Amino acid sequence: MPQVRAYLDHNATTPMRPSVVEAMTHALQHLNGNPSSVHKEGRLARAAIDHARKALAFAVGAEPKHVIFTSGATEALNTLLRPSPAVTSRSGAKVTHTLLLLATEHSASLAGGGFDADQIVTIPVDGQGIISLTWLEDKLASLAAADGFAAVTVAVQLANSETGVIQPVHAVSRLTDRFGALLVCDGVAAFGKIPVKIADLNADAIVISAHKFGGPKGVGAIILNGDTLQLQQPLLRGGGQEMRLRSGTENVPAIVGMGAAVTECTQAANTENDRIRSLRDQLARELTVIRPDIVVFGVNAPRLPNTLSIAIPGLKAETSLINFDLGGVAVSSGSACSSGKIKRSHVLDAMDVAPELSECALRFSLGWNSTEADVAKAVSVFGRIASHRATGAETRETVANTGKQRQGIAA
Repeated sequence: MPQVRAYLDHNATTPMRPSVVEAMTHALQHLNGNPSSVHKEGRLARAAIDHARKALAFAVGAEPKHVIFTSGATEALNTLLRPSPAVTSRSGAKVTHTLLLLATEHSASLAGGGFDADQIVTIPVDGQGIISLTWLEDKLASLAAADGFAAVTVAVQLANSETGVIQPVHAVSRLTDRFGALLVCDGVAAFGKIPVKIADLNADAIVISAHKFGGPKGVGAIILNGDTLQLQQPLLRGGGQEMRLRSGTENVPAIVGMGAAVTECTQAANTENDRIRSLRDQLARELTVIRPDIVVFGVNAPRLPNTLSIAIPGLKAETSLINFDLGGVAVSSGSACSSGKIKRSHVLDAMDVAPELSECALRFSLGWNSTEADVAKAVSVFGRIASHRATGAETRETVANTGKQRQGIAA
């Protein structure tokens, strides 16, 4: 009989919701026209895109004309994080010189988009992973000293996908407004888990990605805060789709799926997130009973309701991950890179976590289909790992075998 697995890695990607699969299946079967075509088939495809655009706009409190669909958050961030004349802020200032990046940002932001390495400055965080507003204020003031405004972009995540720590984005926006800077908010980890309203955050632009809240992979969006933020040079130029801000024929089934996911997670947000938070807290309590020395990262900061980032002193992340996987539980370290290898987390480094503890970091992230049985399975497997039943020679063998399996897949 096949093993029933527990999937607790929703911050990496969330399984698609049944309503999304149904909506996409219908789109694949019936929406075959090009959305730019004037005939009936084209108009039906266009109407489906417009419906999804309205759903997302309603969810974040924006106007539909300010929603730009992209292939995902990486494309969206590469579009926004570019020097002038690519972007103009609400204050009217041109973004010409500097990119200020939170030290715990996702790698898609840390790469800097179109900014050169010497134009990028890192914003520090405290031991809980919260931005230093004092540092940011001083930096913006120094950059604005010459001409009265800081012609810079500031990039700050709403929530961190590794630790779940939530940033005070509205407080950041007060500073960027004061100094005439542009604020780009990565809302990928937060959307669907906490309210994401453009008026509350007051960012110039928000970026989200569908596969983080039960939609399909390969589709995301930029949400602009009004008409004053102008993308003077779109990243993708050609046919002028997406209000001439992102050329290329739209991926109709994926956009339809994203709209369905937005609608469902918005409607279910309160009850679903309360349930998930309860499961997360239950997991934390039961793991702590087994190993009272567990360290929970960001425990004294506001956190996403679904995320538990911990370190088990003395148990390296790679060893734990392999044994969780063999036990039928999918979790992650805080720092899986695109190649699937394990490296120490830049997020925990920025929080000044000791390297020997950072190397033991694990992340449990729950979602819409997580259950008490998933939590019980994770606790059971953790109990075996913590009691050293899967260490020593047994672990060395499983690491070697897993390496062989990866090589076989790669070949």
